Amino acid sequence: MTWLGPEEWQAVALSLRVSAVATVVSLPIGIFIAYALARWRFPGKQVLNGIVHLPLILPPVVTGYLLLLTFGTQGPIGAPLAKIGITFAFSWTGAALAAGIMAFPLMVRAIRLSIEAVDPRLEQAAGTLGASRLWSFATVTLPLILPGILAGAILAFAKAMGEFGATITFVSNIPGRTQTLPSAIYAFLQVPDGENAALRLVLVSVAIAMLALIASEVLAQRLARRMRT
Repeated sequence: MTWLGPEEWQAVALSLRVSAVATVVSLPIGIFIAYALARWRFPGKQVLNGIVHLPLILPPVVTGYLLLLTFGTQGPIGAPLAKIGITFAFSWTGAALAAGIMAFPLMVRAIRLSIEAVDPRLEQAAGTLGASRLWSFATVTLPLILPGILAGAILAFAKAMGEFGATITFVSNIPGRTQTLPSAIYAFLQVPDGENAALRLVLVSVAIAMLALIASEVLAQRLARRMRT
């Protein structure tokens, strides 16, 4: 990407880092939550479902502000973490946290749909043969839902790459530290002669989003074929 300037490349690299960390860290939690919503019955299930999908309907700025109140250095979670040297506000880890939360509903939804497409009698059959619930999931369900997991992870990664409102509210727009791709586009559009740099970053964003959507669609089709066989 030599056609990108140092500051532009810095923003792209930080976005890739933030999105990758957000996706990898949230994936195990997303699988667990998706499985619980798809298979289990428990009090408060609808509340949990609402909380998971809340970032989709809340204004991103509100989500970012809530993160600042909770994970800021004076927040109920951020204050004890700050005492042991872990800070999220105004750092790239905070950008990863904001991106992960905003992308979480898409990840859970894709994985949940793939779990619901698996016949639960397969797990019950494994249970009758002596397999534990965890072993049944690992050996029966997990291989069948793998395309759904990958599709959910790709969608979450793409969403994290495009996250702006919550990120800029929670960690601001500091070049080289918290300035991700959308933040850099916003910053370039605020200065004279910044349109060309903003356009180059827009093209990078479109290319990444298209690749993610194509990959997600291919995986979804493979999952559908697997379910039919």
